[in-house]
Amino acid sequence: MRRFGRTLVTAALAVTLVGGTAGWASGDSQTAVTGPPPGTDAWRADTVSGRSLPDPATTAPREVAAFFAGLDDAARHRLLRSHPLVVGNLEGAPLPLRYEANRIAVAATGEARYASLAAPGRQILAFDPRGRGQVVEVFGDLERAEHVSVIVPGSDNDAAGYDTRRKPATGPAGMARSLREATGAESGTGSGSGSGGSLAVVAWIGYTTPVGVGLDAADGRLARAGAARLARFTAGLDAVGAPDPVLFCHSYGSVVCGLAARHTDAADIVVFGSPGMRADTAAALRTGARVWAARGPSDWIADVPNVEFAGIGHGVDPTSAAFGARRVPAADVEGHTGYFVPGTQSLAAFATIAKGAAR
Repeated sequence: MRRFGRTLVTAALAVTLVGGTAGWASGDSQTAVTGPPPGTDAWRADTVSGRSLPDPATTAPREVAAFFAGLDDAARHRLLRSHPLVVGNLEGAPLPLRYEANRIAVAATGEARYASLAAPGRQILAFDPRGRGQVVEVFGDLERAEHVSVIVPGSDNDAAGYDTRRKPATGPAGMARSLREATGAESGTGSGSGSGGSLAVVAWIGYTTPVGVGLDAADGRLARAGAARLARFTAGLDAVGAPDPVLFCHSYGSVVCGLAARHTDAADIVVFGSPGMRADTAAALRTGARVWAARGPSDWIADVPNVEFAGIGHGVDPTSAAFGARRVPAADVEGHTGYFVPGTQSLAAFATIAKGAAR
């Protein structure tokens, strides 16, 4: 009975916190962008050499890969020019084709907020202008990488703002660049298994993130939508021959990763600044991946009650002994977003995990 009473008290505290009365910022309710991209109806109505095109909503990424493998370059580029938003977001389509398609799609919006995404040298693997916008960007050579890491961020990230100026190594793009540099990939050092030079990092803003820390950040609605998209994204990586990824999941992104875990082929899942993964234990995630967790001493996420009650809250603290994740050292991390800052214990550990060298 006393345990039940404590649960009720903690749940009430959680509701109070997410209501913004205990120092949290309020957030606007977001509508999750789901389903295939704009232009899908025209794509479905099209054919190539008399063959129907793979349905973006239902065709498995491996089948998409097989479809494109059967086309010549002329047919591929005809589809790219006619349907850039679909090709650019089609899991299983060839990577260079998607990069080219998304350059066209970004430019076609005519919106200044997206202009930087079309800059020379950027490798945009997915782009969806609906809502606040979603974007997936590759850092490194994903076609030839021996190791792949995926950054799954939390609140306040979208296509327009994910790479804006902020403290170094704190936003998704900054985290990706910092991780590659920490492994030696940026300087091209090393070769063979465990080499930083063979690492590609993906900044994945492929879902609608919460804005602020309000009710959207406290429940699982947006995370469930994001988990389905993350699972399909990792299936797409597998379809084009990429190695099993390491998922680095920050804050609300760790909720997404927790819900997606059993549906991905991730080699490792690393959560940091996590409010919970909607699972009581690492084993309950039902994944073959190794699960790691980090939390810095000044991270405000420690003040969030680790409960799940009536859909509010995300459950057990992944850094707790009861959860059973492997601990990542983070004693020198400052704040909620400092885990990829150069020189930190956490970044050094992350780099080791990313290179497949952790034991």
